[in-house]
Amino acid sequence: MSSTSHTIDGVARVYARSIFELADQAGGQDKIVSIGDELEAIAEMVRSDHALREFFRSPIIDLKRRRETLRKVFDGQISDLVLRFILVLNDKGRLARIGDISDAFGEIANERFGRIEVDVFTTTGALEAQQLESLSERIKARLGKDPIFHQYKDESMIGGVSLRIGDQLIDGSVRGRLRRLREDLHSRGTEVIREQPDRFMSESQ
Repeated sequence: MSSTSHTIDGVARVYARSIFELADQAGGQDKIVSIGDELEAIAEMVRSDHALREFFRSPIIDLKRRRETLRKVFDGQISDLVLRFILVLNDKGRLARIGDISDAFGEIANERFGRIEVDVFTTTGALEAQQLESLSERIKARLGKDPIFHQYKDESMIGGVSLRIGDQLIDGSVRGRLRRLREDLHSRGTEVIREQPDRFMSESQ
């Protein structure tokens, strides 16, 4: 399940909660995981395919016609539960919200199973297994939750690791450390100048 960095509204959560509860009743954690994977796959298809995205969100397309097309496209390709859910979204005019609903489903699942989504930014986009394990242990010790890592490449970084957990950014990159050092030196230098102007002036001459 993908990580989210935006705020998910109540409407998406209501729909996500409804299919989450159905998945839970149908097979517990294993079913929840499989349904979540299906929703995420569909959401990613919609995000990456312009024609499909327009088909999902266009107010011009007749709902009944779109329902028939959805059946033809997805029947046999996804579980019956997800197909029925998508048809309900279509009938309610909420099909365009599939991405937000998928994200909300992931958040609800993480809350249930004590997990947390963590975006990891490095210069290579791939930490070694030992590094991830060490990072996982530290996050679990600090937050009491098992992290689900999503690794991203950031070539603008000099080195180090930056993390994004929810709306919190933890900048452990070399670039971040240099920026904090620069800010600290500037702040301390300003204090010295303000407290000892005569000394500063004499040393600067």
